[in-house]
Amino acid sequence: METCNNKSEEKPLLFTLRGFHLSEDYGFLLPNPLSELPALYGPWMEIANNLPHLIQSHQLRSQVYKMPQLSSQHLKGHRELRLAHLALSFITMGFVWQEGEEETVKLLPRNLAVPYWEISQMLGLPPILVHADFVLANWKKKNLNGPLEIENLDTIFSLPGGESLRGFILVTCLVEKAAAPGLKVQYNSYNLQRHRQSRQEVTDYVDPAIFYAVIRIFLSGWKDNPAMPGGLIYEGVSDEPMSYSGGSAAQSTVLHAFDELLTIHHSKESTAFLHRMRDYMPPHHRAFIEEIQSAPSLKQHILSSGNEKLRIAYNQCVSVLADLRTYHIAIVTKFIVIAAANAKAKKGKPSHWAGNFQINPPSSLQERGTGGSGILSFLKSVRDTTRAGIIQG
Repeated sequence: METCNNKSEEKPLLFTLRGFHLSEDYGFLLPNPLSELPALYGPWMEIANNLPHLIQSHQLRSQVYKMPQLSSQHLKGHRELRLAHLALSFITMGFVWQEGEEETVKLLPRNLAVPYWEISQMLGLPPILVHADFVLANWKKKNLNGPLEIENLDTIFSLPGGESLRGFILVTCLVEKAAAPGLKVQYNSYNLQRHRQSRQEVTDYVDPAIFYAVIRIFLSGWKDNPAMPGGLIYEGVSDEPMSYSGGSAAQSTVLHAFDELLTIHHSKESTAFLHRMRDYMPPHHRAFIEEIQSAPSLKQHILSSGNEKLRIAYNQCVSVLADLRTYHIAIVTKFIVIAAANAKAKKGKPSHWAGNFQINPPSSLQERGTGGSGILSFLKSVRDTTRAGIIQG
């Protein structure tokens, strides 16, 4: 990729994906994540590996209070740090939301908060469950020599939600994988098309009622959330409460990278939210977006060239990106808007059961994403501004 000072000879075209913790095979996914930490960290792993049972039996908080105070200094290398962050993120979400939105906590105990904060600082991530944990580092192959396909994949850690949660995580993981070829500078509509088709599998693997009423609260944060208006105190880190957004698809670097490459300009409000979500990405991934942003404009090059084939190819990319965002709106409508309406219709009636899960949906985020956005208005806005990027002939 050319740099602004035209010293393209000094950099290969792909400017070393590895330098941004990326690969042509896995994209932004952490390649072959670890699933075990050194024995010293057994107390963390024992709890993290048993979260659905501990949460559903209302024992997680008492188990966390009994955890020994462990230092993060014995963790070695990036992959151990990522696994530790993943484990403590899952434990934290379970701890905060164990009793739903009615009985949240105001303080994360020192034995969890301090190592979690230290590891977060080392990784440049916030101390909350982010997309880089939940999806990018939370997968493993059942058969190590088998393909990277959903039948051969499992999550490392889980939360209440059973097969629907597993499906949600792993389908999103495969979406990230499908986008990997597009990380080469030669983005094209074929890669975006594969990205969109992977999204369609969500409806095959995830039950909307379970997603809305069981899973969603565990992805919620303590910023812009009426259930936790005061934020959360990380004991031993700060006496003042801190506020962090929950997990969001907007924390995935993939669409940010496509937007920057195609010079898509969103509204001021949407841009502010998207840029805030970049603070929830690994620093190397954030740097990748900034690298694309700082390069000469692809759109400007196409406009200046007057090349009709380039204009058509560019417009195909923009159209498929807009189609992907339209599909995302349909998914959100089904899994959140319609599910919320169904839940509201049953309000006041005794909570019911779906499989092993008690359905007693939270009300705080009915119209908002777990990242805190006004979800439908935001998605429609970014879809419309994407369409506006089409170069007219």
